[in-house]
Amino acid sequence: MQGYADSLFDLTDRVVLITGGSRGLGREMAFAAARCGADVVVASRKYDACVATAEEIAAATGRTAFPYQVHVGRWNELDGLVDTVYAKFGRVDVLVNNAGMSPVYDKQSDVTEKLFDAVMNLNLKGPFRLSALIGERMVAAGRGSIINVSTHGSLRPHPSFIPYAASKAGLNAMTEGLALAFGPTVRVNTLMPGPFLTDISKAWNFEGVRNPFAHSALQRAGEPHEIVGAALFLMSDASSFTSGSILRADGGS
Repeated sequence: MQGYADSLFDLTDRVVLITGGSRGLGREMAFAAARCGADVVVASRKYDACVATAEEIAAATGRTAFPYQVHVGRWNELDGLVDTVYAKFGRVDVLVNNAGMSPVYDKQSDVTEKLFDAVMNLNLKGPFRLSALIGERMVAAGRGSIINVSTHGSLRPHPSFIPYAASKAGLNAMTEGLALAFGPTVRVNTLMPGPFLTDISKAWNFEGVRNPFAHSALQRAGEPHEIVGAALFLMSDASSFTSGSILRADGGS
């Protein structure tokens, strides 16, 4: 017999599609969904990484984990992703738009048009198209949850990641619009992480700074597993009256 919390966050037999699902926070969310009973689609640009992650998830949880290679920033690849997933599973119950990029540059004029467009394509344009394709099918099915993974930097942009922050601010706005477009049966929310210690964090440069997170309430960066509670809340029926919202998991940054 399930306990109260187990039933509240139960994802048994639901299908969860996570872009950028082979590493970092996406990987943590994919494992978490499978541990709560979901079948998961692990989608990212590197097929070998998708396969490896999917095999680990299946072995650890017994759930189906389906790898799919896709570049979310390429609009013309997204119809194929959606058609393939629906052909295999018949539905998508949860879409997590997690894939993203944040380029490193020394000064603003170093950001080329090509780089700027690449950031916008992956972080904003792709999630819009994927949400449109899947969201309309969710509406037809009568239920669904879309989660757009943003960043606390979209609220307080730093000069070192302005294109990234701008794309994620657009994602925040898109969440509110799509919540109205797909409601009342489909929920759309923003999950807004702060700094997390994933493979991306290895590129951070805090030389000479005693505690770069001293300004935040918790005064530290998050561990990858600490995104799971917020993600499962938005994936599951525990958030049945939550839509068009921003859920911050940023340590009080």
